[in-house]
Amino acid sequence: MSLIPRLTRVLVGFVAAQVALFALDAALPPDMARARRSSPVVLDHRGAWLRALPVEDGRWRVRADLQRTDKTFQKRLIAVEDARFRAHLGVDPLALARAVGSAVVHGHPNSGASTLTMQTARLLEPRPRNLGSKLIEMVRAAQLEMRLTKPEILSLYLTLAPYGGNLEGVRAASLAYFGHEPTSLTDGEQALLIALPQSPEARRPDRRPEAARAARRAVLDKMVRAKVITEAAAVEAEAEPLPRRGTFPGLAWHLSGELARAAPAAQPSVLSTIDADLQARLEPMAAAVAASQGPDVTAAILVVEIKGRAVRALVGSAGRDRPGGWVDMTRAVRSPGSALKPFIYAFAFDDGALAPDTQIDDAATRFADYQPENFDHVFHDKVTAREALAYSLNVPAVATLEKVGPEVFAARLEGAGVRLLRPKAAIKASGLALALGGAGITPRDLVLLYAALGDGGTAKPLAFTEAEARRSEQAGGARLVRPEAVAQVLDILREAPAPRGRAPSALTRGGPAMAFKTGTSYGFRDAVAAGVVGGYAIVVWTGRADGGARGGLTGRDAALPLLFDVADVLNAPAIAPRPIAPKAAPEALKRLDAAAEGPRLIFPPDGATVQVDAVGARSRGLVMAAGGENLTWYVAGAPLAAEPVSGKVIWKPPAPGFYRLKVVDGQGRTVSARVRIKAPAVGG
Repeated sequence: MSLIPRLTRVLVGFVAAQVALFALDAALPPDMARARRSSPVVLDHRGAWLRALPVEDGRWRVRADLQRTDKTFQKRLIAVEDARFRAHLGVDPLALARAVGSAVVHGHPNSGASTLTMQTARLLEPRPRNLGSKLIEMVRAAQLEMRLTKPEILSLYLTLAPYGGNLEGVRAASLAYFGHEPTSLTDGEQALLIALPQSPEARRPDRRPEAARAARRAVLDKMVRAKVITEAAAVEAEAEPLPRRGTFPGLAWHLSGELARAAPAAQPSVLSTIDADLQARLEPMAAAVAASQGPDVTAAILVVEIKGRAVRALVGSAGRDRPGGWVDMTRAVRSPGSALKPFIYAFAFDDGALAPDTQIDDAATRFADYQPENFDHVFHDKVTAREALAYSLNVPAVATLEKVGPEVFAARLEGAGVRLLRPKAAIKASGLALALGGAGITPRDLVLLYAALGDGGTAKPLAFTEAEARRSEQAGGARLVRPEAVAQVLDILREAPAPRGRAPSALTRGGPAMAFKTGTSYGFRDAVAAGVVGGYAIVVWTGRADGGARGGLTGRDAALPLLFDVADVLNAPAIAPRPIAPKAAPEALKRLDAAAEGPRLIFPPDGATVQVDAVGARSRGLVMAAGGENLTWYVAGAPLAAEPVSGKVIWKPPAPGFYRLKVVDGQGRTVSARVRIKAPAVGG
């Protein structure tokens, strides 16, 4: 037989074999279902973990991100588990030959031959550990190599690898055991994370510390032999204490869950607009305020950066341990009370129907068969529109709404993306009760409207992810009201009486110029305070989640102090408004609560753990916050001086650890807190 026909047969046979292999591969592909299911993770706008959701059986399977995983750890994992990972096609022939030879010599296998690709195949399709399963793993490993790149295979392994209990994936393990993402890992942490997947339950550091310590030591020895760590570094790593398993973060619990559930299955994480540091400060503040107002009370806070409409903090409730705490009250439709009055006057100014100094009768007036009264049941004869809004008088607001037209008012809000929910019962007098909270609105829509006031009258949707915020910055938005009318309304709102213990913002040196409005619904069910300050719009709500009535708690008493506390935490820059003339407050606004029993510590609260960007002189420092008058701060017995310009007390912790803080007011009354300061890991 000539050479050419023989070569032709060989070539045909090779092609036929290749076709058969491809057909078999197409008919029996690897099951990638587990690879497609992972715990969605919501991050703050700087990448800090807020919350994740588990997958089937309550497992935390967090998709790995090689760009956010310690590069040294990746190198050492490959060196210990699969030194020729970059070169082989799923099965390492040299390792396989060594394992077979060892089994022949010793009568049983004592040398592993599983590559990282084979281990990934086993994690995708778990099977009993026997020879038949090993052969299937080899075939599946070859199929994975045909479909995925080496980085994709490594990422898949680090997503599916078990680390004990319900932990799957290096990110879940690092966060649970070490309290941080695997972006930077110590030598001991790396060795433990390499050792755990081989026997995750037998080596769990929180349950079997001796076994975990021995397994970590064995991996460190392998790392030394592979020359990826020095003997001295290995000895130091062996001395690291074993970790205990912690809980996963749950910041911005309601919004994080909402974003996680909406995230695409293939997306490893969602970059939200939330500022984790701000959120961590506001959540205990909401809890404290709600606790002070009764056992059934909850609270909600929204902070929106006006540029881009980024939601920097969203506190949906005062805690899931309180009644209704699982309900996100920022999405609940509640009465705003008088909080919509600024927009009534803004529309009247915009239409030319009213000017800030226009006089309006504040007297008993019947509008068809609707007769409103002022909150204090006192009429003030003739007042200007400025005074009527600043002191939230009801009759002038209803008269102004009648001039604007209640249907026109509602339509203009709807044009900005805000829909008022009317009660089922017919509202008399053409909806004039809208002026006093006669229609429902969510706190999210309310903060959208106040953000429009802070942006010259332009309304835009709220942005809950960084991608939405970037698009919002470039979008034009809907014109709600002209900038001139907005400026007039904001000037009036800055003249409103400040809460007890606060000087008017225009008279406070270095203080932010707060333009704010409060609202109280019928039966004192809802207490609302909304404001614009230093580039932010803020809405605060307190009340019962079930909508029940509560006695005597107005927006001014129950929500406004918290609004000012939130503004203080924001550390907003000072914006000096035009000087104002002091005015006599109506009788209803002269009522003050009894004096507080000493100073009230707001941040940091007792028992808090605070993560700082750095310690010592390099730190940005913590802005301390407390309620009271003539306050002096002490840390470990040493006084803290206020900043000369801003007047704020900023503490730069010298080192990580526990500290005792104390605040003393002018009468010598004190409140103290014990806090823990945590600093980033070295190299992180």
